[in-house]
Amino acid sequence: MVDAILYGASYSVYVRAVRLALAEKSVAHRLVEVDVFAPGGPPPEHLARHPFGKIPAFEHDGFQLYETGAISRYVDDAFDGPQLQPARPRPRARMNQMISIQDNYVYPNLIWGLYAERIEAPRRGRATNEPRIKQLLPKAESCLAAMEAVMGEEPWLAGEDLSLADLHAAPMFDLFRRTPEGKTLMARHRRLTDWWDAVSARPSMAMTAARGI
Repeated sequence: MVDAILYGASYSVYVRAVRLALAEKSVAHRLVEVDVFAPGGPPPEHLARHPFGKIPAFEHDGFQLYETGAISRYVDDAFDGPQLQPARPRPRARMNQMISIQDNYVYPNLIWGLYAERIEAPRRGRATNEPRIKQLLPKAESCLAAMEAVMGEEPWLAGEDLSLADLHAAPMFDLFRRTPEGKTLMARHRRLTDWWDAVSARPSMAMTAARGI
């Protein structure tokens, strides 16, 4: 039986973050592919789910929700399985801080910036903007340094246990590490490299890998 429906594209890092949470909780779900970049924009039925035309959107037993953070937290609270949010206030605050860092700095610089220029631009027949990449590198380094500073010596991004912070970050780092700049920068950060080795080995990562990326 399917307990939940997720609307979005399998290539999206934000859709994958929710899929990782669902997989870690062993929640049966169905992914309905939605192309928000289709000619004419997002389909009308998707705009009914998400008025801003973004992905993902989510439905569970008639309850509809959009925004990745809200969906992932709902998944953790509504379904049985391992807890993906720390119970204590300070570790939970660290988790939320990490997720905010990823949304506001990691995604714009490492994904919409470096990955888009180095990988997506040539794939779409556009020349890579090398001056932009040069400008992005110090920002990417700042992102990695900030994450390691918040992480400290803990094995996971928000403490001693896997949390939504790790599942939010993993799809972004999967793409970032496909760039030569990403591999070089990651090699300078031992703790993030150790974290990546641990999170990328989880079965949920293989279960949610998108084809053709």
